[in-house]
Amino acid sequence: MTKLNDYASFFNPGFFLEPAKTALVIIDMQYATACRETGLGKLLKERAQEELGVYRFDRIEKWVVPNISRLLQFFRSHGLRVIYITIGSQRPDYSDVAPYLKPLAEAVENTRGKPSHDILEELRPAGGEIVLNKVTMSAFNSSPIDSTLRSAGIEYLVLGGVSTNSCIEGTARDAADKGYRCVLAEDACAAASERLHQASIDNFRRLLGRVEQTGMIINELSKP
Repeated sequence: MTKLNDYASFFNPGFFLEPAKTALVIIDMQYATACRETGLGKLLKERAQEELGVYRFDRIEKWVVPNISRLLQFFRSHGLRVIYITIGSQRPDYSDVAPYLKPLAEAVENTRGKPSHDILEELRPAGGEIVLNKVTMSAFNSSPIDSTLRSAGIEYLVLGGVSTNSCIEGTARDAADKGYRCVLAEDACAAASERLHQASIDNFRRLLGRVEQTGMIINELSKP
């Protein structure tokens, strides 16, 4: 691990967050795939495959929801930008969803107007906070996130949600390619397994951006 971190710091010297230019981006924290009792969690239970969701939902409940809540409280209390990203069809026939995502979207009824598409109650947006929907893994491929961020003067992103190795990494990779400076809140992200989560974290840290704990992010943004 030491050698990997040394390699990362050599090629990725880092940056400091500027609060006025930083947005919190919360990705796919919906009943479709971020709740043990609904959507994917319910589907796994019905198929007697609950063990496949143990790591994911344990981590979401123990770490992701509490730490996103901490970040939300900080960003809101300091008047900083918060943007929610959802995933799911905007059409009842799921014809607008990327083909590789369509089977899961159909299986958990993740389409506009269905309960699965809603954001978890514990993390629901406050008045005036922007919610953008996507139908691909990366928000930059199927939502107006880029124009939304640029019009607000945002240059730095703090990202959390699910899943680390798919929608979070995909969105953060595209953001980095477009010149945004990205920080993954490691303890505010979850994936289907520790292996998938850690692989994405290590890969992102290597060249693409920073990986920090929620407390460190809040402390950095609190500095004058």
